[in-house]
Amino acid sequence: MQIKTLELDEFMQGLIRRNPGETEFHQAVQEVAEDIIPFVNQHPQYGDAALLERMTEPDRIISFRVCWADDEGNIRVNRGYRVQYNNAIGPYKGGLRFHPSVNQSVLKFLGFEQVFKNSLTTLPMGGGKGGSDFNPKGKSDREVMRFCQSFMTELHKHIGPNRDVPAGDIGVGAREIGYLFGQYKRLENEFTGTLTGKSLEFGGSLIRTEATGYGTVYFMELMLNHRGDSLKGKEVVISGSGNVAQYAAEKAIQLGAKVLTMSDSGGYIYDKDGISEEKLAFIIDLKTIRRGRISEYAEKFGCDYHQGKRPWDVPCQIALPCATQNEISVENAKTLVKNGIIAIAEGANMPTFIDAIHVFHDNKVLYAPGKASNAGGVAVSGLEMSQNSQRISWSRKELDERLRNIMSDIHQQCLKYGGGNGYVDYVKGAWPAGFVKVANAMLAYGVV
Repeated sequence: MQIKTLELDEFMQGLIRRNPGETEFHQAVQEVAEDIIPFVNQHPQYGDAALLERMTEPDRIISFRVCWADDEGNIRVNRGYRVQYNNAIGPYKGGLRFHPSVNQSVLKFLGFEQVFKNSLTTLPMGGGKGGSDFNPKGKSDREVMRFCQSFMTELHKHIGPNRDVPAGDIGVGAREIGYLFGQYKRLENEFTGTLTGKSLEFGGSLIRTEATGYGTVYFMELMLNHRGDSLKGKEVVISGSGNVAQYAAEKAIQLGAKVLTMSDSGGYIYDKDGISEEKLAFIIDLKTIRRGRISEYAEKFGCDYHQGKRPWDVPCQIALPCATQNEISVENAKTLVKNGIIAIAEGANMPTFIDAIHVFHDNKVLYAPGKASNAGGVAVSGLEMSQNSQRISWSRKELDERLRNIMSDIHQQCLKYGGGNGYVDYVKGAWPAGFVKVANAMLAYGVV
């Protein structure tokens, strides 16, 4: 039998032809394919089994209508999705996103990346993603409750503790998870750990809220430590002001860094004196309790607010993009390099355009892709699943230690495949590390 050799351009042309118009998905696969195809060609057992082609096709995509009534009695209609991408190493696992930008392309890109991210954690979790184009912003609690109950009335048929375990994501916080889990419990008449990110009172885990942000900063510290440096004294620019950004800021401050910026969809604040723990407490209350705008921080503390802009013009040594996909352009990357950046770790999913990643690599900037650096959230979700299965609760200290160990294990896997020549290519390291475990499982199952 002739050994099969993959070519990047040919592979991508076929994928785009099969998935027309799904630009976010194309971008996510391109990022993987650039580094995985050379690896696959060096290991023909993967190419011969067409594993990359199989991995870029979800196991199934579930799409459904979600009808609900607003507070004025008007009937509203949204679309719900669950992309069950790959369960080769465990139940499907990945968040639910409620945001107007949600469509099949976005959820396929997120589910595809989730497969590799979950594999990197070393926990037995497959990859999936779901959500709706519903926008919870500006909705009353009752409207959100009615939507979540309608959404779960369809979704519950497709999930379960050994089948698919959703969690939260953008637009799905503690409030939404509570409503979703309550409806699931009502419909199934059982109490199982089918959703993660729950409140502590009904099966949630300590540090789950903090885990993605903490894990991102732990990974950044590991990258810096590997070359004899640390976060102490570094100036840090952060995008976003949701829970990932909040707790990335908190951990960075605790490790001695100076956090200069945070943002939301309206713009960003620049506090040249640094965001202290007291100021951060104001942001957490502003965004999680009062659901206000980041501009209120500038008004209260008398710092600069840049409306309609992102914070990548601010000089810094460290950047932590924690908002959403595609927020760092090639121009932003060039500006960051010009202003002295030495390292970037993604707290969000795919926030950096491919050309911008190339700029960081060309300038030997340490760059951690989200599938490695933001895996802390799903790692603690996996630990929540374990606690639910065993009917136990671990302490904050024990969970934080487990999180640190998982991020350290991910870092070591990246070094294995991405080291050499005095510069660690964390993209080149992360993809094979996540790919091999899933690929070997799929090989063992045969052609299924």
